[in-house]
Amino acid sequence: MSIQQSEVLYTAVATAENGRDGRVATDDGKLDVVVNPPKEMGGSGAGTNPEQLFAAGYSACFQGALGVVARQEQADITGSSVTAKVGIGKNDDGFGIIVEISAAIPNVDAATARNLLEKAHQVCPYSKATRGNITVTLV
Repeated sequence: MSIQQSEVLYTAVATAENGRDGRVATDDGKLDVVVNPPKEMGGSGAGTNPEQLFAAGYSACFQGALGVVARQEQADITGSSVTAKVGIGKNDDGFGIIVEISAAIPNVDAATARNLLEKAHQVCPYSKATRGNITVTLV
């Protein structure tokens, strides 16, 4: 379900120069990084890359969604962490990405952790944005 422009609470603005082999910066100056293709894709690997930036954003967003779900379920997620692995590879149309989300939730049993992960995946805005477009696996 999409939101309307009038419902937007915040808009991030970033500008890239020279695509995957250049620079990306936000309009407020809080992020200003050199981007280069990873060595595995024939690049220098000297800077970060779009997949790392996407993994960072997705893991942070998913951790937030996990917190929302944990409060609803009255589960203790103190000390938890979420890891997003974003892979890129060739597909029929050129290139595509695949994501794997995992979490370490030390204060709950495995079944509760899995339940929290699945519920967080339903409410996380990144998960909603990618649903049906790319493969996202919860591990």
